[in-house]
Amino acid sequence: MNVVDKIRYSGLKEDVADFAVGDGVKVYVKIVEGTTERIQLFAGTVIARRGTGIEETFTVRRVVSGQGVERVFPLHSPRIDRIEVVRKGKVRRAKLYYLRNKIGKAARVKELRTR
Repeated sequence: MNVVDKIRYSGLKEDVADFAVGDGVKVYVKIVEGTTERIQLFAGTVIARRGTGIEETFTVRRVVSGQGVERVFPLHSPRIDRIEVVRKGKVRRAKLYYLRNKIGKAARVKELRTR
């Protein structure tokens, strides 16, 4: 391995939650305000995952008082405290950008049933 690869793989987290596109997740993000640090929750549906290794990101979408909010998180960021999978979604697409045009119940993703 060259020096760049060593730096890339040294920053990878080992305790990353196993989630996919369509899953409902809770992302706990560390927010620094001055000298204090707190954890803020961002819950929603994963609509995209892209990249590999240290550059891997995922996009979470939720609707707040009728307005859609999307946030892109680097998967291996030290600012992410933890990721909880709330529900598994049943989808047939790699990217769920079509949810941006849906309103209300139409924007839901079916839940994957496990036996």
